[in-house]
Amino acid sequence: MRVFHITYKRFGEKALLIEWEKKVDESILNDIIDFKYKIGNSGLFDLNDLIVGYHSLTLVFKNEIDNHEGLISDLNKVRNGDSISENREKTLWKIPVCYESKFGIDLEEMAQSKNMSIDSIIKLHTDLVYVVFFIGFLPGFLYLGGLDKRLHTDRKANPRLKVAQGSIAIGGTQTGVYPMESPGGWNIIGRTPISFFDLSSENPCFAESGDRLKFYSVSEKEYNDILKEVDSRSYTLKKELL
Repeated sequence: MRVFHITYKRFGEKALLIEWEKKVDESILNDIIDFKYKIGNSGLFDLNDLIVGYHSLTLVFKNEIDNHEGLISDLNKVRNGDSISENREKTLWKIPVCYESKFGIDLEEMAQSKNMSIDSIIKLHTDLVYVVFFIGFLPGFLYLGGLDKRLHTDRKANPRLKVAQGSIAIGGTQTGVYPMESPGGWNIIGRTPISFFDLSSENPCFAESGDRLKFYSVSEKEYNDILKEVDSRSYTLKKELL
């Protein structure tokens, strides 16, 4: 595995920010995840959380940090140890999406601006396997890498006050899913009946950084059938171990 230069920065009294080169890169993500698992399995640190970003890892400690130099020295020793995350099973999650116009409310405008057919946009969006970089913005909102350049679309100048839960959207160079109703300025191209954040579940968000995600198109009837299963908690999300 490639060795990346990292920097450590104080992040309040109980947190430390570790930063990599500021770019979206899967090899950087793999290095972040590897370091995260080394830290978590070392047993050396009393942590509340480890938060993955595009090019950062934030360590949130239970107590105030009183010796930053000693902490950084310990972290460097852990970082130089044997890699362990490569053995972690990654999951490919398969997400049904209905791209009908009642859900994909920006599809027609997007197709016109790109001089493409709606079917071409849907095909490009569903052909790819996306990488889950991290979870943020909203609980359960997955930041996905790998959107085809032909689908890159600027965010809306005037964000909507309400975007429906499950909306599939494109904003800039990214695609994602709104896990709950919220304001938003991304371009809406479809909707999934799947819940991306469920507080009643042991794992409220099913995906982790480093996982993969693939969208597949369903009809409105299939969407409604799946939604009923989701509401009755009888639906099993399709997945594949990698």
